[in-house]
This record gives sequence, structure tokens and C-alpha cells, in this order.
Amino acid sequence: MKLFECGSLVPGCPWHTRADEEAEVVRRAVEHMRTTHGETIIRENMIENIKARIVTTEKATA
Repeated sequence: MKLFECGSLVPGCPWHTRADEEAEVVRRAVEHMRTTHGETIIRENMIENIKARIVTTEKATA
């Protein structure tokens, strides 16, 4: 499981997302940057910054 916490990139933002694939985490994070933080242009360095902050976590078991 991959986890991205927006606060690691945008201090104070509590938003986070989890997904099995890094690509899905990046897609969600980019959408969040657009809708919540008003980013209209997502540059390559933004993608790199998001990827650098994605961590691998254990899947929750129920």
C-alpha cells in the first residue's frame, strides 16, 4: 500500500490518500493539488516532489 500525506508537501494540509499503485496515488494527489490548492499547471518537479513523499505502508487487515 502506498501513502501520500499532503502536509509533507504543503504544510498544514491534513489531506492524505492511499492506494495499491504509486500511479494512482500520484493521480489523486495531482487532482487534490488542482482542486484544493489551486494549482493550474502541474510541472514535472511537482510530480517528483509528490513521488518523493510517497511511503509504503502495510495493508490493513480486518
